[in-house]
Amino acid sequence: MTVTADTATVMAMAALLFTLLAVVVTGFGARDQALLAAMVARQGARPMLLLMAGVTGIVSVIAAIWLSQVIAAALPAPARQLFVAIALALAGLEMLLLTRRPVPREPTHSLGAFAVVLLAGQVTDAVRFVAMGMAVASRAPLLTALGAGAAVLALAVAAWMAGDLMRHPHVMQLRRVLGLVVFLGAILLGLRALGLV
Repeated sequence: MTVTADTATVMAMAALLFTLLAVVVTGFGARDQALLAAMVARQGARPMLLLMAGVTGIVSVIAAIWLSQVIAAALPAPARQLFVAIALALAGLEMLLLTRRPVPREPTHSLGAFAVVLLAGQVTDAVRFVAMGMAVASRAPLLTALGAGAAVLALAVAAWMAGDLMRHPHVMQLRRVLGLVVFLGAILLGLRALGLV
């Protein structure tokens, strides 16, 4: 099947937009957002807090997408769809089961320590799993990285500017509902990959 330049452009834009939307949905109310919001509440809206959140978010997304490409390159084509399903299932489970870590009573003002704590939470969070899955599904890792990076920055700005919203109890309830939707979607995708539906 021949892919025209127009079709390729549409597919590329779809990969970017779908990734952006998927990351915004799975990243809303996540642990890194809650931590940034809590730090802003205690220390004020320091621009360097936002910068650190943005940098760690983008670095961890790029690392996740790179890892997904390394793994996908070793997989036959049918197994790639199963890989996507597993990545999305892990994202859904993270949203459903993991709760926010308590913020230290006397948080350090060290930006390095803040960045380390952010990265530790981001390595296995829903956003990174979704980015991995989208990169493999779309076969457009660069555009996936651009979409995910833009979404991560938007989420960081939202937490930095509207921290009270991020800490609202209803946010976690909404996150769990969305996590259930993501998990069920992943199960359906996995069953299709196995030829069971």
